[in-house]
Amino acid sequence: MDPGVTTPVVSPVELRAAVRFPLCIPIMVSTPEGRVDAMTVNISANGILFELAQPVDVGSSVSFTIQMPAEAMGTPSDVVANCSGRVVRCSSVKSRWQVAAMIDKYYFGH
Repeated sequence: MDPGVTTPVVSPVELRAAVRFPLCIPIMVSTPEGRVDAMTVNISANGILFELAQPVDVGSSVSFTIQMPAEAMGTPSDVVANCSGRVVRCSSVKSRWQVAAMIDKYYFGH
């Protein structure tokens, strides 16, 4: 290679379509193996990242109800969202598992 020619550095492209919000709150996740306690890491309109004690298979269906605090939402009361989706990634982080799931359906309740 010619020492006078520089190779451009290619940065990874961000593929997320929605802004993620850091939000650490406990949730109960229903998986094909049963219900498990989890803690959210972040959430967006399209997906969620949560931590739990056991792995969940990629492609598995999951559902959960998340009670988002009024302070985080800028509303007079907490907002409850009932969500269902599918696992797109599961990786080990220290002694826990981080699971990323796409949210396919959601509706707001009380």
